[in-house]
Amino acid sequence: MQIILVSRTKKVPKTLDLACRRMRLRIVAMATVAVTGCMALGAVVALTLASPRDRALSQISELQQKINAQDIKLGAVKQDAQRNLDALAVKLGQLQAQSTRLNALGERLAQMGKLDDGEFDFDQAPPVGGVEDTTGSAYALPQNLDTSINQLATQFDGQQAQLTALQSLLMDARIESNLKPTGMPVQGYISSYFGGRPDPFSGHSARHTGIDIATPLGTPVHAVAEGMVTFAGIRSGYGDVIEIDHGNGYMTRYAHNSKLIAHPGQRVRVGDVIADAGSTGRSTGSHVHFEVWYKGRVVNPLAYVRNHR
Repeated sequence: MQIILVSRTKKVPKTLDLACRRMRLRIVAMATVAVTGCMALGAVVALTLASPRDRALSQISELQQKINAQDIKLGAVKQDAQRNLDALAVKLGQLQAQSTRLNALGERLAQMGKLDDGEFDFDQAPPVGGVEDTTGSAYALPQNLDTSINQLATQFDGQQAQLTALQSLLMDARIESNLKPTGMPVQGYISSYFGGRPDPFSGHSARHTGIDIATPLGTPVHAVAEGMVTFAGIRSGYGDVIEIDHGNGYMTRYAHNSKLIAHPGQRVRVGDVIADAGSTGRSTGSHVHFEVWYKGRVVNPLAYVRNHR
């Protein structure tokens, strides 16, 4: 079988002899090349048409991965922020508790120091004021809030320790003041002083070991200091007597009572009623014989009754 190729030009026609094996191989090779070229061309066209969509899908996938990673980081940041907020809330609660303790301590100190009402009002913020200068940067916010809170807590601790020490000193002074005889044991006037005087019964010179305070029968007799009642009964010449040991070497004696109210072993405080005034024992009328003893010897009580707590 032969194929004759005729050209429009005046060239000589070409004859392809299919019976020739070599010719057949050349035709098969050319056909294979043509088919392969067509396939390659189709693949290129397909890739050219499909690549924008694939690139878009790939970019979307990358963006989703980045978003997921950012979500994970954001969750970690939120957890850290929540932990920091919780820690700040705990420290704020501690500071508020310390502030409450300081206010209560300050109020007690104001009461113990007998300050005027309103001089220190711990329920109100301290008054402040002044002209504001906004041209400079004299005050800047702390860069580390946690450090500032810790410094404030340390300052509170120091202030509380100082106020507690001051309270202890005032308390000790108050206790010492309560244990020291101060003031009159009964309302009345001094009818006889401490020291030498004529005896009211014999007229002879005698030593008076206390002061006599004239007062109506039954007038309440008060303890002039805190202490423990060591004796309540009758002593020769004194009549019905109350004796109180105040510690620190002090002891007071209240004599000529008409009625004894306190009893031995009883703890009394300043101002407690311990007896009623009377005229028992060696007495010419209703009064209270008052003695002060210090470290085992009787002393003039005048300085104590004229003192004020």
